Amino acid sequence: MELTVQPCPSIFSHINRYVDRTNKCIAAKLMPGEYYISDKQEMITTVLGSCVSACIYDEKRHIGGMNHFMLPAKGSAALMDESARYGMFAMESLINELMKSGCRKQDLKVKLFGGGQIIANMSDVGRKNILFAKNFLHAEGLPLEASDLGLIFPRKVNFFPFTGKAMVKRLKTLHNDTITEREKQYAASLRSEEIAGDIELF
Repeated sequence: MELTVQPCPSIFSHINRYVDRTNKCIAAKLMPGEYYISDKQEMITTVLGSCVSACIYDEKRHIGGMNHFMLPAKGSAALMDESARYGMFAMESLINELMKSGCRKQDLKVKLFGGGQIIANMSDVGRKNILFAKNFLHAEGLPLEASDLGLIFPRKVNFFPFTGKAMVKRLKTLHNDTITEREKQYAASLRSEEIAGDIELF
């Protein structure tokens, strides 16, 4: 049967979804700052440098999702609370959308990826992203089932939300300049925008 991209909820209408011939499924490709959830046998894919992605899923209900985020690089430790709001927004937006779709918080499992040191003048951003993500999971009582974090490699992540399976490839020869430039642009956009309001976690 020929695969076709079916409409998705309007909240995700901006996400690039396409037919992945290699994995024989519909894929949703995330860019920095985006997230996506699905209860279908789709794949969510992204490429990470300093950014982190959380793959969160409820294996009982076959629903899961992924985000792709970075904390702004703040020069002062006093500004870390403000900086963390971006990570909070990314994590809570994803969890809230999963719970709206019928997931139960106590059934959620998490896999974390990314946080590589690939940008010379932002060498600690990956570490801060990792630390934030782990602290968030600890505070929320969410189990970290698996992770591939840090080091100097960009990563390609393919996540299958219906099953919770994730595949990670460390990229040693891919276009690192493209990844670096994308993340620099994303970091610049974080410095110039505001997170509106707070996300209520329920």
